[in-house]
Amino acid sequence: MRLTTKGRFAVTAMIDVAMRQHGGPVTLAGIAERQNISLSYLEQLFGKLRRNQLVASTRGPGGGYTLAKPLAAVTVADIISAVDEPLDATGCGGLGNCHDDHPCMTHNLWMTLNARMHDYLRSVNLDDLVNQQNGTDAHARQIVAAQADTGARSSRRIPVMAVA
Repeated sequence: MRLTTKGRFAVTAMIDVAMRQHGGPVTLAGIAERQNISLSYLEQLFGKLRRNQLVASTRGPGGGYTLAKPLAAVTVADIISAVDEPLDATGCGGLGNCHDDHPCMTHNLWMTLNARMHDYLRSVNLDDLVNQQNGTDAHARQIVAAQADTGARSSRRIPVMAVA
């Protein structure tokens, strides 16, 4: 299980749009240059993001893309789902036919991991990620504080997602 380039690039491009749309529509050429992502690849991704109503396009001179929803209303799970990114830790796609048409011994473990991944990705929105980039992410500071508090009692750590 891993997040592929498609999902990573889609999230990165959406953060770019979110951070720059205040100046008007954001061009794919600009995103391609700033984020070092192929323009043709971005065109494919933004077609899917537009069809899933996460971005709106403006044609003509001065055209480009803006978010179709407020930053806080767009989650990482929405973006990954829009570009058809499968996030599945099971070997059977969740069908339960991993071992001779029956669930394998670790099926429930991987299904639980899937649920937690999806819960986490639904809990992080573009507003959080833009604030992270601007150094104003209160949510990340709360997680770090909770880790420090928990660290005094336990060696377990909560992973924090970093965005490049």
